[in-house]
Amino acid sequence: MIRANSIKEKLKNRQPVFGTFVKTSDASIVEILGCAGMEFFVIDSEHVSYNPETITNMVRAADLSGIVPIIRVRESTAVNIMQALDTGALGFHAPNVDTYKEAKTAVDAGRYAPLGNRGFAPTHRAALYGRMDKQEYIDIANKEILTVLHCETKEAVEHLDEILSLEELDVIFIGPMDLSQSLGREVMGRREHPKLLNVIDQIIEKVNRAGKAVGTVADNVEMARELLKKGVLYIPISSDQGMVSNMAGNIVKELVK
Repeated sequence: MIRANSIKEKLKNRQPVFGTFVKTSDASIVEILGCAGMEFFVIDSEHVSYNPETITNMVRAADLSGIVPIIRVRESTAVNIMQALDTGALGFHAPNVDTYKEAKTAVDAGRYAPLGNRGFAPTHRAALYGRMDKQEYIDIANKEILTVLHCETKEAVEHLDEILSLEELDVIFIGPMDLSQSLGREVMGRREHPKLLNVIDQIIEKVNRAGKAVGTVADNVEMARELLKKGVLYIPISSDQGMVSNMAGNIVKELVK
């Protein structure tokens, strides 16, 4: 259901927010993350083949525990973004956005007129299945939806100034692995490569100067702290799968000493 978006408010006030990616399909994971105090989670439907019912149930679980549900759409099309938000998700990640035209398509798809052109059907879950006043719903949705555009290629970096001019854009999210691939074979997959780090620093500086929030994934708490020092405010840390894998690996190491 549409509701206040606490992380969007914090980002407006230049406060950091912390969450994680979710790549499993059990809605109880979402409840656990919320009960543990995570501020948001991102359903990774770009890299995981979720069905629509599973995504809706995970967003429903978020409403129970208060965590903010965000969806990374499979492709940054108007239909994908509309369907993601109609579930009641409070924001979306738009991947593979390389040009101003692609960015504007994604941003406009996340807002109703006059701020955008999101398809309007007031009977879906986000609008209480038609039980909300239509104008009230439009006003809340336009205010609370968090728009996150990915910057993960050399082309996106080249067009970043144009993209940052979009008023309804909230966060530029740096995809370090895809960005490393676009920088050449010698950089691909090497997160500490100087060439990659230099480009990331340029993006962070440019986004912050434009008054938008910048985000990227942190592998762990130590990396998250370093990103904070650089001015990154929107930080998903690892993923549900990563947390389970790391904890399981640490337990095994301790037992076989």
